[in-house]
Amino acid sequence: MIEADQTTEIRVKVAECAVGRNEQTLITIGLGSCVAIVLYDSRARIGGLAHTLLPDESMARDRSNPAKFAASAVTVLLAEMARLGADARRVRAKLVGGASMFANLLPSGGINIGERNVAAARQALERSGIHIVAEDVGSDHGRSVYFHLDDGRVEVRSLKKGNRVI
Repeated sequence: MIEADQTTEIRVKVAECAVGRNEQTLITIGLGSCVAIVLYDSRARIGGLAHTLLPDESMARDRSNPAKFAASAVTVLLAEMARLGADARRVRAKLVGGASMFANLLPSGGINIGERNVAAARQALERSGIHIVAEDVGSDHGRSVYFHLDDGRVEVRSLKKGNRVI
């Protein structure tokens, strides 16, 4: 867990999560099949971002890092955000990523890890009672996320599809 204290931009790498507040920006680069789970309490201006790699622990040998898995990252983010003063009843979510980057290489009926990551993130949010207010998921292109904690704006940048705000 990275806690953004004074730094204005915090880079969140694969299988990491970070929380911050106010004028900070949480950034994750290069989402393919991975999913960025973005949580925000607009009143407290506290947010969290997890760059999840896999749907759940059953798909990995090393299960020690809850930020790696969509199924467990939500719980970690909510706990860290609460420690900073966020109220889970006000937290809303946005999801980005979950692409099928190499769909043409999958055998017929093969596992699409991007779709599974998105489904696992949605289930984890539902279990925690967190509403999803925006998504930019699926398709076949990579994305990067710039999450601005001053206003909750999430910039999604993609070489293939351009930039958009969700």
